[in-house]
Amino acid sequence: MTDQERLAAYDRLYADLLKERDQVLSRLEEQRAAGKVRGVTHQQLLAQKLTLQNLIARFATYGIREDGQS
Repeated sequence: MTDQERLAAYDRLYADLLKERDQVLSRLEEQRAAGKVRGVTHQQLLAQKLTLQNLIARFATYGIREDGQS
């Protein structure tokens, strides 16, 4: 794998993390709107949200930002 391919793979991973985070946030909002904030699914979504935020923050630590700056 070339450096260029490796960089492209990191970029795709980061984009996928952002997309997944947005999906989780949407599902959490649906759960809140339905009043299901104490259920197991809601708790699992919260855990997934925190995990994704942590991974995204790690990318930011290395200079990859959500606003598209590298």
